[in-house]
Amino acid sequence: MTTTDNNRWRTIDIVVASVIAVAFGVIFWAWGLVWSATDAAFAFFPPAQTLIYGVWLVPAVLGGLVIRKPGAALYCELLAAIVSALLGSQWASLVIVQGLAQGIGAELAFAAFRYRSFRLPTALLAGAATGVGAALFDFVYWNAGRDIVAYRLPYALLTVVSATVIAGAGAYYLTRALATTGVLDRFPAGRDRALV
Repeated sequence: MTTTDNNRWRTIDIVVASVIAVAFGVIFWAWGLVWSATDAAFAFFPPAQTLIYGVWLVPAVLGGLVIRKPGAALYCELLAAIVSALLGSQWASLVIVQGLAQGIGAELAFAAFRYRSFRLPTALLAGAATGVGAALFDFVYWNAGRDIVAYRLPYALLTVVSATVIAGAGAYYLTRALATTGVLDRFPAGRDRALV
């Protein structure tokens, strides 16, 4: 089997990636409510709210770890953002553009290893990279009028930290947990003994 054949998406890849994306699209919508509800808790230092940001970035890393094919990270993050927008995200359709920026980050991390490494360091890098995509988008769009030193830089740094821990490590350990149940047996992630 050639590398091109290994990179070709099967029907089951599309179905499982879509299930991941739709499930997280619903979580995104709900997480938007959590985000708004926690504003007061972070009033002492508003950029610290990004410590919970990483939840929005999990499907990019999870999709890449499970599907292990070019486009999986971007597909899962972007489709999750679309579902969130369709459910009535408080940020409306702008979340779709955000999902694109976030998914590209994780996709680039997996591409850097030519879609051949799916261990914890790669997952952490993918998490950090999707956090960079999120931070850059927010730096330019949401936070453009805010002070760079007091708000924008801490916001960006904490977004990357959150993404590395929640999306990177979280997606890695979620993939391991799913693999032990057998639901990923039709995927390399389910047969990869290095994960389990």
